Amino acid sequence: MNDYFDRLTCRLLEKNDQMSSTEARTWIELLWEDFESIYAKAGRKYRGKEVTEMVLLQWINQYGSKLHEIMLENPKFREHFEERGTSSKQVLH
Repeated sequence: MNDYFDRLTCRLLEKNDQMSSTEARTWIELLWEDFESIYAKAGRKYRGKEVTEMVLLQWINQYGSKLHEIMLENPKFREHFEERGTSSKQVLH
């Protein structure tokens, strides 16, 4: 599992220089959990970690450079970062 998270974290850091590696890793973990839980709630058959990684790569490629801004707008994500102690002053102006 860590291999997936490590690859995705590296890719996110390539796309977004506004976050630390800890913040990027937190984003990856949150997005992974959200995707898998939403997929399951929709009644879809689990298709494996490779599919989740592929979806997250698409999201990173499309939205990765602005991902840090979502935390400012979405209290759900802000709370996760505050709970984990990973929010930076740069992200939470």
